[in-house]
Order: sequence, then C-alpha cells, then structure tokens
Amino acid sequence: MSYNRRTVLRGSLAASAALTVGAAAPAQALRGRPGAAWGVQAGDVTASSGLVWVRSDRPARMIVETSATESFRRARRWHGPLLGPGTDFTGTTALRGLPAGEQIHYRVTLADPDDPRRTGEPVHGTFRTAPARRRAGVRFLWSGDIAGQGWGINPDIGGFRAFEEMRRLDPDFFLCSGDTVYADGPLVPSVTLPDGRVWRNLMTEEKAKVAETLAEYRGTFRYNLLDENVRRFNAQVPTVVQWDDHEVRNNWYPGQLLDDPRYTEKDVDVLAARSLRAFGEYFPVSTLRPGGREGRVYRVVRYGPLLDVFVLDMRTYRNANSPGRQADDATGILGVEQLAWLKRELSRSRAVWKVIASDLPLGLVVPDGAANFEAVAQGDPGAPLGREMQVAELLRFIKHRRITGTLWLTADVHHTSAQHYDPAGAAFKDFAPFWEFVSGPLAAGGFPANALDGTFGPERVFVRAPERANVSPMESPQHFGEVEIDGASGELTVRLRAEGGTVLFSRVLRPGRVGQSRA
Repeated sequence: MSYNRRTVLRGSLAASAALTVGAAAPAQALRGRPGAAWGVQAGDVTASSGLVWVRSDRPARMIVETSATESFRRARRWHGPLLGPGTDFTGTTALRGLPAGEQIHYRVTLADPDDPRRTGEPVHGTFRTAPARRRAGVRFLWSGDIAGQGWGINPDIGGFRAFEEMRRLDPDFFLCSGDTVYADGPLVPSVTLPDGRVWRNLMTEEKAKVAETLAEYRGTFRYNLLDENVRRFNAQVPTVVQWDDHEVRNNWYPGQLLDDPRYTEKDVDVLAARSLRAFGEYFPVSTLRPGGREGRVYRVVRYGPLLDVFVLDMRTYRNANSPGRQADDATGILGVEQLAWLKRELSRSRAVWKVIASDLPLGLVVPDGAANFEAVAQGDPGAPLGREMQVAELLRFIKHRRITGTLWLTADVHHTSAQHYDPAGAAFKDFAPFWEFVSGPLAAGGFPANALDGTFGPERVFVRAPERANVSPMESPQHFGEVEIDGASGELTVRLRAEGGTVLFSRVLRPGRVGQSRA
C-alpha cells in the first residue's frame, strides 16, 4: 500500500523503549503519566466495525481517536473503559459506524482517571475495514503455534522474525489458528542444539513454570508482546484469533483431572476458566469483551461480500479423548450447541467463500498417548466413528444444503500441507469435495507429518515437514499461509509460505464449484 506507516512504527519503537518498566510492578506505585508499552492491537474487523486493545502500566481511562488520515484532522473520539487490576490493566474499545473498505488510522491515549489532563504519549495503529463491494478483493494470512516446545523469544536471531515478514506483506488481517501461547511450556534460559549452537530465550518469571494461577496465565499471554516484531505487526495488521489446547494445557478436554506433577491445580476446568479470562483480556475478541454477554470463542467474522470466517472452538465443548471407536457420539469435538450454530450460520452466509477456521485438522491422525486421539481422525479408515460422526453430519449438511465455497484452514501439527478431500476415495461418501490447508508453526518447534485417515478420503497434495520432532526455528523455517480472493473473478488463491519469502505451494480455487481447482 502507498500510505505512510512512519507513525505506526514510531509508536512501536517508543513502546519498545518503555518496556523497561516491570510488567508485574504494582501499577498504583508508578509515578508520571500512564504508559502503553505493550502496544496496540485491532481485532474482529468488519466493514463497519472493529475492536482496539491496549494495556496500561497503571489505572487509566482508555481514549481512542480514529481518522482517515495520519494527521488526525477531523478525528472521531471514542471513550473506552477504565483500565484497572480487574483486567490486568488491559481494555478493549468497540469502534462502530466505520466507513467500509477504508484505511483507518487510530491512536490510543491513556488518561489519569483522577486528572484527565494527565495523559500518556499516544500509541498509534492502523487497519483496513472490510470492503462493501466484492471488486476490492481480500487478502489475509494465517498460522499458529507461537513460543512452543521451549523456543521462546531469542534476541540473537531477532525474535519472532516471521511476524515482521508477515507485516511487510500488509494483509487485510491475520487469522491466528490457535496455540497463541504455550501456557504449559516453560522456558529455560538456553538450549544446546544438535549442531552445537545455543538457543537463548528471553525469560520472565511466568514463563519459568507451567501456568496455573490467573496471574501466571496473564503473564504467559503478555510474554509474546515483549517481542518488537509482534508489537509492530499488531499495530498494522488486525487479527482474528482462536484458541486451542496450549493456551491451557496440552491435549486438554473438559472435566479432565491431571496426573502431572508440575501442577498443583489438577482440575482442568479451573485452569481453562483462568486461561479464557486472560485470553479475553489480552486479545480483542468480539465475543469475549470484559462484561460482555457471550463469553465464547466461536463466532463468525463477516469480511464483506467475498468472505465469511467461521471461527471454531474444538476445545471447550468436546468429549474426552479416547480411542474414538464409539458408534454413537453426539458431543463430538464441537458440542451440540456449536454444531447447531455452525450449520445455522453457514446456511445464512451469502459470502462467495466460507473459511472454516479449525484449530485442529480433520483427516490427520493426532495421537494423545498410546491409545487415545486428540483431533477428529483416529486412524481407522472405515466408516465414521467417534468424533468423525459429527464431522460427517456437518459435511453431509453442507452438501445437501448446497453450501458452496467452504475452505478449511488450520495449524496445530507444526508442519505445512495441503489435503484434498474427495468422496470418490472415502469410506464416507455423502459430502462434496473440499480442501484443507495446514500452516505453522509460526514460532515453535517443527514436527514430522502426521498420518492420514481415509474415512473422508484425504489426498495429501503437498507437505513440507522436518524428519525429526521438535526442530528449532534456528534449524528449520517457520510457516504461514496466504489467501487471496480476486474481486473480479472470485477465484481464491492459497499460498503456503516459508519464512524467508519462499512460496512452497500454490493452488487456485474456483468460486461456486466446491473442490475444483487449478494449479
């Protein structure tokens, strides 16, 4: 784009210098004016609305100004919430009545609640609203898996470099497909790699152990914001965020009681509630705003006439991990209520493309221990059993309601691949062909490719994965995906990218003709 981003970058650099303030210091004890050293974020942007997030270093009133220009002439002012310890000094302000398809410049100012004249230095950001007309086109990125497997912010290699690479591509938004943090993955100061090099982690108190308390979960979500690349990215690219297991604990499910000596709190439901609260405090999510009524992660983000994004939660409502061979499974991986919601919203959608943002893959076998399974597939290529039955019900519904333009995007498995699902080669045949694309990790360990389950007939058209488990980001490029929808033709192009600028794989999909594509 041709617009000037100097203001955004200047604000990010100022925030970087201000991060010398202790993250956990008693906010009330700080002197001077309120500061926003953790930067700003925008999220769940539509054609007329968006959310803006900030964190203060003390109690403050959040004030947002928006404008069509960086000069902020004719600025519109939004009075946001009072930021205090109840939300870890974070806050989100909803912006409504925005013009469609326009670059929105915003700045966040924090004011002393006792003296509104005492304000901190404004922090700047920008985002584009969704277009009202299809000819504008849409382009977004997706990935997941951040700071996992012991690989945190390494200042020796420039931190989370992939975020800077994604920022330079200037997408309309970024879909973060889960594992936004690794609350169950403590860091150590240094790790010696197989080739003798040393990986060095930036350390915080909260990242030295597994997260259990609300304060520890908050510190885990705060950790990634120490990275300057992340803060610069957040100031320029709005996000659509979902969660998966590592926001709480690896492979968790409701009702689970842990047999893990690292945890003093054994009830996963207690841990999940604390994590969800911190998740909603540290990300701008429309259904998780403090004081809101919905309190859930799954939602649909409508991004103009070309695109609706259906954000799933395959974690909160699932049944227990098992061998997955049961012949009757109403709960499945989505739960009854979420499945009904997804069917209803897919039926209502008039968008050309309907991206189903799944935090787990459909046909890739993801084990949980020796006998149980973590995702949908359970390695039996026959008729649907266990959680596969719920997915079969959804795929059948999509076919019989003639819902076209569905595309599944996911991360989780720490490699990148493209799968085409075709009933001609499947045990279950009552569905229309579709594609699933996997990307990641974004800043975590790489892992070998998972086996495929033949129930829904996936064909792995492309895969790039390391040969051994937990390959560090110094040894293997990180991955993210790109989706571009042409406004004139409606054709959707998926590109699987590797850190460093390489396009590993590209596929063009045609609108209204499910499963059909050209190279």
